[in-house]
Amino acid sequence: MHYLRVLYSALVLLALGAFTAHAAESPKERNIVELHTNKGVIVVELNFDKAPVTATNFRAYVEEGFYAGTVFHRVIPGFMIQGGGLTAKMVEKKTRPPIKNEAANKLPNDKYSIAMARTSDPHSATAQFFINTKDNVFLNHKAPSGNDWGYCVFGRVIGGKSVVDAIEKTPTRTLGPYENVPTEPVVIEKATLRE
Repeated sequence: MHYLRVLYSALVLLALGAFTAHAAESPKERNIVELHTNKGVIVVELNFDKAPVTATNFRAYVEEGFYAGTVFHRVIPGFMIQGGGLTAKMVEKKTRPPIKNEAANKLPNDKYSIAMARTSDPHSATAQFFINTKDNVFLNHKAPSGNDWGYCVFGRVIGGKSVVDAIEKTPTRTLGPYENVPTEPVVIEKATLRE
């Protein structure tokens, strides 16, 4: 019986160890992303509580190295900086299918929040994102229809705000069909999870 009790205790400890290891990998423990740009590092905290689908989607793109070599291709002072989908040659990268719009989560498009870019279709966001450089109340969710869906905020900048400010001040031009393109590419060299 003593042998069985020892064996049982060992199995319980192994199970607890496995559970603890799994818990350490939970989204809430891995919610800090560093965007390493040629202007400096922007540190973003993802909000899995309020935007679980969106934060998980963004983290998945980070984990697969998708953002390396993409640029902030749309910069509008007093509004936002947008990136994460095009290369420096303005070639759009292939993405996974769109995700549902979680803008009803009540997270506001305040200055230094990060939100998903999309087309006129509320549920068309894939990989592109933007960082608000002012409080953009008009981008917030108002109703689940048309333009009132709003843009889903899924985190906030907690480090490198001066880098965001510097990118916002970058001179821009029109390049083919794209407006507000930085004259000199603002490149995301890599995006990594902070361990």
